Amino acid sequence: MTAESSRIGLRADALRNRERILGAAREVFAERGIDAPMATVARRAGVGVATLYRRFPTREDLVRSAFARQMEICGGVLEEAVADPDPWHGFQRLIETVCTLQREERGFPAAFFLAFPDAAEHAEVRLQGERRFTALVRRAQAAGALRPDFHPSDLLVVLLAHCGLVEALPEDGAASRRLVAYLLEAFRARPARGALPPPSAVRLGDFTDPSSPTAVRLGR
Repeated sequence: MTAESSRIGLRADALRNRERILGAAREVFAERGIDAPMATVARRAGVGVATLYRRFPTREDLVRSAFARQMEICGGVLEEAVADPDPWHGFQRLIETVCTLQREERGFPAAFFLAFPDAAEHAEVRLQGERRFTALVRRAQAAGALRPDFHPSDLLVVLLAHCGLVEALPEDGAASRRLVAYLLEAFRARPARGALPPPSAVRLGDFTDPSSPTAVRLGR
């Protein structure tokens, strides 16, 4: 084996280790939240803790890297929403996409809120995203599609509300879609004619029955 082929092999090993760590991080964060011990992520990935910290010196680095693809999707959808000639369609697709990622990638909400920290070097990126979303809101309102009292900060309320549902009913995609549909309907300046998605299979009694897994998740 030549020195060059040895170096290539080492780079390939490092790349495989990185991908194993990121895959393990997504699994562990989904199961235990982003506060799960870094050692747990390392064990799941089959690498040493020192290897993990060489690749990702801080928890924030690991969280952002683990969900980088999802953040890129959100950024791309925001750009498409702003460019959409139909501002309501752009607004609706943005909300639906972010909420879908919340449901399918359970560590994603924390990654989303960590994506633009308060550090000065990230301030412009954060403000640019806020300005784009605000511009989309204003366009949808000017078009008469979005209710005039919707405030851009209401996006945070939407995400927090949906996050709570996902935590209580992590496998119930129907409940998630129905909540998002209700919220979007409430944001319209005028009622739509379309039907809501079908209801969830969860029963009202599940919330009052102490033996129900749903009741347990709600802290009963």
